[in-house]
Amino acid sequence: MTEAALLAQLVAQGEGRGADLITLRAMIEEASDLGAARALHRLGLSDDHAARDMNELRELLRAWRDAKASARHAVIGWLVRMMLALMVLALAWRLGLSDRLAA
Repeated sequence: MTEAALLAQLVAQGEGRGADLITLRAMIEEASDLGAARALHRLGLSDDHAARDMNELRELLRAWRDAKASARHAVIGWLVRMMLALMVLALAWRLGLSDRLAA
């Protein structure tokens, strides 16, 4: 059973026992807010600087991803250049150009 289904079942059960739907929804909302605040506090994100900290973390993550992609593109570029250089050397050797250049 999913959490949403369990919550819906508990709301239906509470409504069946005499609690009105508005009261149940208000209790759920307050409990959700309390749980979210508790989770943020445990993560150390409950102070006034939390939004700024999260923005800085997002910027760092974006910069890391950009650097990683840039490094990957550079490595691929160098590998392609090396392969092309090896192909040119192999072609020169195959055509016997290395003998002419050495003489």
